[in-house]
Amino acid sequence: GCMLGGKLYPFGEILRTEHCFRCSCSQDAIRCCSLFHTPIGYDKENCKVVFNEKSCDYDVVLKSDPLKECVVYSRV
Repeated sequence: GCMLGGKLYPFGEILRTEHCFRCSCSQDAIRCCSLFHTPIGYDKENCKVVFNEKSCDYDVVLKSDPLKECVVYSRV
């Protein structure tokens, strides 16, 4: 298997790791890509970015009321 973040994963495709990555584990290497996209276009003065481990994505919420979401114009 492959070690990633202190955890042993079996050979083959890993659909989602504990840290929100999709990986391919082989005898030669482990290759991973993120399942999330970082927000870059939003109201940075009134909003903040919070990582949501359940959805494996970033939420953009109001600084004054984290229960309210902000509009995100672009992600990378």
